[in-house]
Formats: sequence, structure tokens, C-alpha cells
Amino acid sequence: MNGSFGVTCNWAKIGLLLLLLSILGCNTLKKVGEDELLLTKNTILINDEKVTDSEVKGLISQKPNSSVLGYPLKLNLYNLAKENPDSSFQDWLHKKEKREKRLNNLLSQKQVNRLSESFLIKGYSEFLKRIGEPPVIIDTSETNKSLSKLKSYYNTKGYFNNTGAYEIVNGKRKKRAQIEYNITLNSPYIVDTIQKNITSPELDSIYDQANRQSFVKQGEQFDLEKFTMERERLTTLFRNSGVYNFQESSINYTILRDTTIASDDQLMDVQLNIKKFRSTNDSTDTNMPYKVARHKQINIYADYDINGATDTLKSVQHENYNIYYSGKLRYRPKALTDAIFFEKDSIYRDLDRIRTYRQITNLNTFKYPNIDFVPDSTQTKLETNIYLAAKPKYSLNLNFDVTHSNIQQVGTAFSASVITRNVFGGAETLNVSARGSIGLLSDASLSDETFTSELGGDINITFPRIWLPFSTERIIPYYMLPQSRLSVGTNFQRNIGLDKQSLNSILSYNWSPTTRLKNNIELLNVEFVRNVNTNNFYNVYRNTFSNLDEIADDFQDDPEYSSYFEPIQEEGEDPRLSIPTGANNFVRNVLNDSIPVSPEDKELVNSIEERRIRLTENNLIFATNFTHTKNSKSGINDLDFYQYRIKLESAGGMLSLLTNVIPFNKNPNGQNLVFSVPYSQYVKTEFDYIRHWSIGGGQVIAFRSFSGLAIPYGNSDNVPFVRSYFAGGSNDNRAWNAYELGPGSTDNINDFNEANLKLAMNLEYRFPIAGDVKGALFADAGNIWNVFDNETNPEAVFSGFSSLGDIALGTGLGLRYDFTYFVFRLDVGFKTYNPAKVGSNRWFDGYSFKQAVFNIGINYPF
Repeated sequence: MNGSFGVTCNWAKIGLLLLLLSILGCNTLKKVGEDELLLTKNTILINDEKVTDSEVKGLISQKPNSSVLGYPLKLNLYNLAKENPDSSFQDWLHKKEKREKRLNNLLSQKQVNRLSESFLIKGYSEFLKRIGEPPVIIDTSETNKSLSKLKSYYNTKGYFNNTGAYEIVNGKRKKRAQIEYNITLNSPYIVDTIQKNITSPELDSIYDQANRQSFVKQGEQFDLEKFTMERERLTTLFRNSGVYNFQESSINYTILRDTTIASDDQLMDVQLNIKKFRSTNDSTDTNMPYKVARHKQINIYADYDINGATDTLKSVQHENYNIYYSGKLRYRPKALTDAIFFEKDSIYRDLDRIRTYRQITNLNTFKYPNIDFVPDSTQTKLETNIYLAAKPKYSLNLNFDVTHSNIQQVGTAFSASVITRNVFGGAETLNVSARGSIGLLSDASLSDETFTSELGGDINITFPRIWLPFSTERIIPYYMLPQSRLSVGTNFQRNIGLDKQSLNSILSYNWSPTTRLKNNIELLNVEFVRNVNTNNFYNVYRNTFSNLDEIADDFQDDPEYSSYFEPIQEEGEDPRLSIPTGANNFVRNVLNDSIPVSPEDKELVNSIEERRIRLTENNLIFATNFTHTKNSKSGINDLDFYQYRIKLESAGGMLSLLTNVIPFNKNPNGQNLVFSVPYSQYVKTEFDYIRHWSIGGGQVIAFRSFSGLAIPYGNSDNVPFVRSYFAGGSNDNRAWNAYELGPGSTDNINDFNEANLKLAMNLEYRFPIAGDVKGALFADAGNIWNVFDNETNPEAVFSGFSSLGDIALGTGLGLRYDFTYFVFRLDVGFKTYNPAKVGSNRWFDGYSFKQAVFNIGINYPF
């Protein structure tokens, strides 16, 4: 009965949806005139073959209305707007004082209501027009422009004799049509000989040495894009070969035949022209041949003041660099010269100029530098001046946040940091920060107190070089922006979980071989975590306690175990194990067989006790890791790019090597102890890949995949909680809350579920809705499992390809608002495939807004 009712309800919903879409479909042609045609599609045929190239399709001037999964949302929103709102509203809108007088003295209430209604209709109509799109009506003048663009484009590819036409094809439905563009290319022109006319002998010599790298080659089809690329290549070549003032405008090409005359001969000769340098500094233009210049002297003006005099400055020379300063030189000379890539008597290279700008900016001590090149009368010697203006010695940053979590109803967080620049005279940066928060506890049973609190601080110092006893400049030169970071931090939590205290220290090195590649080595990452309030375990991990208390229900009426239970406060209430004494005693007696339970219950109690010990024990992690990242994104507006991150980490390995040298103390489990704490030992690897495809009109397909595995060994049989994986949350599988999904096919058995293997994939379709409002449809898949550790529950353990059936699938939709500097995000996720269910119940169980998971986030999840 219930099943048939559910099916009936689903068919009713589907029917209602189809009816709604039908009504809106009729609305599509609302503002299309009788003699007009709505453009539904553009097709481009080149030599009778359909073209899908986005660059070619982008040449079309008139494009169909945008759609979301084939539905013209913006067009239908525009059509909902009223065509001609009440004209009397114009006086109401533009003559405020007169309108108010009329309303107060002359108009009846009915007239006021009518004008108010007109106001609402007008505002609503303007809003719909603003966020919508007017119908794209086929305009033959625009079609002819598109055809001309297509022909011109193929002219640039060497098809100078191409021909074209277009055809308007009426659609099957009324007042709809598509346009079909047909281009016939004919035979292309081929570059035959390449002549050169280079006015500067020095440029001619440089060109001949690098001629093999030319993009324009004899025997290849003419392509204007290659000529453009060649101009850019030559400009870069000359500027990196001593010609500091070379101008790209000095390069042009001449085609040595008339391509408008038809001929069987499709060969064409081209001539490369490189003119003289043209200067307009004087009243009369002067032209001179380009020459190779060298750095005659290099001057560094430290603490430069644009309004200050330079003739009274003191100077010091360091490795052929002249450093000018006033008062006392605040920087070690080597710290300044290491950031300069020009060398005395060397030829000028534009690459050195770019690297100098990057490295000086990377020091975080100076404002953006100014570099000036002053040539002598022969144009072959340069006086190179580098002007450095210091940033303030100190700066203060303050932050205040309001927070909410599953532990805090509401909280306030405050942080402050003081940045000190050039601490030791070598452009080092010292950052001292402190943070604190206080919040109202969400559940009074978690603690005897009402409020939570957290206090922490960090000291971070950055060196603009690799800080090691030996030089690494040959392997990691300064143009790779090397940095060394040393940080020490601590944090204290109260009434948050088990009241953790942590201490961490990191020594890391990072450098960027190119603008797209980044490397980071954490040579030493030490973290000590101490759980202060371990007796609060069963208050925090409620699901774990519920499972234990359910087993204890069989013994609640036995007087022998009455001391394990809390006194009953209300009549009819079931006794509950007391925390922590009763729960701990019950577990101990079950495991030593003093309390008889079934083998299944004993196994569950043993699992609970192992988890309690793991999550309440202190952790000491000595780790080393390496991270390599590549990002092909060329700018903030680049919507078509990829990014990947590879991370390798090893913990406890160095300490393990010392076991034969240092006699470590051991605990009863045989684990080596450091400061009375067993150190963690594991290896970990991660791979994260992101790919974005731009599909036009601001629409993007975004994909992410992640895989991570941490394997404990030696001194550990599990991975520390702080280094394990979890699933769910606003940046993961959005149909589950954080820590709620997995491991494997288990059904949220713990309050904070985690494991040491994770697989995840995300696919998201992003599209514009109106202005800064964006939309998204997404599908998130993945899960976590235990592997190679001490977990015994088969449902939580990854056992091969069969475990891939435990991959959860969440789907949903989202809204985003772009504030330019950040994006506010709201996502709604539905459990589409839940591996914790059985059989067919795994699919679409609880697929409703009532059981959906709502996520709020800042910026895109990937």
C-alpha cells in the first residue's frame, strides 16, 4: 500500500513538472513577432564538414539565447516581464515631491493602491529584464557580419580564395529557425621562400643563430597566427640578447605576391622586415640601428625617497654593485645583491629584469621596485639604476569573526598579528600572532561549564633564501624565489572535545622553478597533541557511548552491576551507564570475561575500547614531507585550466633510525616512547587533480579527483586522528556532513568517522543566472576506508575492487554570489547512493529537501 502510494506521488510530481515546463515553453515565443524568427542554433560547415572548434564558433555575432541543460531560463525570465507598465507610474517615479502632495491631498485610497501596484509591477518588470535575456531574433545584417568574419578568419589560415554563404533553416516548431554557414576553402597558399631585410647587423647575426626555432617555415601553409608568434619570439630573443630597447612594432612581414589574383601556383614568398629603432623623445624623430648593450654599472638605491636628493647619499660597493643609502645602511649588502640578476659587463637580458622584479617583491620588504636603464651616447653601455622604497618596518593585522559549529551555538574569535620586516638585516620577516575565541556550548551535557574557549599563538620567521649549512644556489637559484620558514605555535582548547593542548614546530623550504610550478619541503614537522580531559570521551562521542550503553541494557536490572549505572531521575527512565566510571568499568569487565556477553557484543566492546584508547592517547608526530604543485591557470579570468598536487610524507622514520643508538623507553605494548609518548610512524601519499573546461557563456565544467593513503608501520598500528582522512562536508561529498560518511559501508557508527584511505571525485556544472548570481549542479562521489591498520570491522576495511561498491554518490544544486574578492556559496546535497543502506534502498533513499544537507561555504570547493 505504501509502495504504490509512493509511486503515485512520484508520477504526480513528474506530471506537475512536465506541465510547468510546457507552460514555460509556450512563454518562450511571447515576445517574438509574427514576421520574426527566434535563433535556436548556429551550424558551421567547412567543406561540408561540421566545425566544433570553439574559436571558430566564437566568430558568430548572433548566438542563441543561453540555456541551462537545454532550457532557456534567462529568456523565459525576460518574457515574464510586463511589456508596458502603467504610464502614470512615470510621474510617481520621477516627481517625488509632487507625487507626495497629490497622494496626501487629492487622491483617493483606491488611486494610491493603483499607483502602488503600478510601482510593484514596474519594479518587478525591470528586475526580470535585468536578470533575463531578450529573445535573439535572426538579423540578416548580423548574419552577413558573421559570414565576413568566418571568411576573414580562414584568410588568416592561408585560404585567400575561400567562398561562403549562409542559409536560414526553419525549425519544426513555429517562429524558430537555425542558421547554417557554409564555407568552401579551396587550395591554401604555401610559404615558399623567406627573405629578410634587417637594418641592424647585430640583430641580423642574432636572428641567424636562432633561425631554426622560427615558427614561420618554408613549405608550410600560411598561418597568420604563426607570424604573430614569430614576432613575439623575435622580440623576446632580441631583448634577451642585449637589445634592451627593442620594440615589437619594428617587425613586419611583406607578402611578395598578389593573392587576390587566381592562379594554379599557390606558392608565396614572404619578407621579414626589421626596421631601425624609432625614438620620439626629441622634437624630431630619430632613427638608429638597434645595438647590443651591456651593463656598465649597477646602482642600488636602498630606502629610496622620490622627493629626496641623491647627491648627498653615502655609498658602499659589494661585488661590483654600488649601493647608495642615507644615514645607516639597514640591509646586509648580500641580501640586496642576491635579489638582483644583472651583472656588471654582462649583456642585458629582459629575463633578468623580470626575475629581479619578482625576487625583490618576494622579499616582502620593499614596495614594487622601479628599474631604470640609462644608455650612453653609443647605445652600447647601460647605467642600471634600481630604486627600492621600503615598506613600513611594522604592520598590525586584526581580525574578528563570529562562528558556529556542532559544539558551539555561537562563538566569537579574535586574532591579531604583528609583522616585523628586515629583522636581522637580511630582509627576513617575523610574524607574531595570537588568537582567542569564546563560545556558548551547544550541549550542556558535554561539560559542567557553559562556555568554550580557545587560546593560541604562533611565531613565524621567513628567510628569503634556503637556510642550510651548505649552499644550494646551483640547484635552487634565487630566481626560483627560495624561502625558508621556521614556525613555532601552540594552542589550548577548553570544553571543546577532549580539551586538547598542542605544540607544533615546522622548518620548511619552498621555491618556484616557474610561475606555474611550486615545490615545498617540510624538513621537520613536529606536532605534539595532549588530550587533557580524557574522561569526557563518552560525552563527546555520543554514538560510541550509545552502542556501549545498548549492550549494557541487558545488565541494568542486575544488582551486582547497579554501581555502573546512574541513578534514575524520572519514573520510567532507563538506567544509563555513568560517565566515565561506569562505562570504563563495564568495558574492562566485559573484556576480562567478568561480564558474560555474546561474542559479537564482546567484539564490539573491544572495538569501542580500542577507539577510546586511540582517540584519548597523546600523539607525537615527527614528520617530513614534500609537496609538488602545478597550476596552468594564466590569470583570474582563465576558466580553462588544470591543476595537480602530489604530496609524500613520512613520519617517525628518523626516530626509528636512532633506536640502535638511543635506548628508548617502551610502554607495555612494546612501543618506543619519546617524552613518555609513543611516536607515530607511517608513510602517506596524496594526489589531487583539478580540471576546468570553459564551454562558453560563462559556463564551466569543473572536475576534481583525490586519492590519499596513509600506512602505519613500526611503532604504530594506526594513523593519528589529526593526520587521517574524513569524508563529507562543504568541500567534499556535500550530501553528507563532515565526518558523517563511512568508513566503507558502515552507517555513521561514530561521531567523527575517519580512516586512512580516501577516494573522491567531484563533477560540477557552473552557469550564470543573473549578474553576480551563479548556479551549479553537482555530483560528488567517494568514501573512506581502513587498510593496513588495526581495524577489524569488515564493513570498514578496503578489501579490493569489491569495496568500490561502497563509493557513495551525492548530487545536488547550489547558488553562488560573486563579491569579486570572494564567492559566497550555498549548496544543497541529496544522498543519491548510500552504501550504508541495503539493496535497492541504497538508491534515492530520503531524496527530499527535508533530509537534504545544506552547506554554506566561501569560494568554490575546487
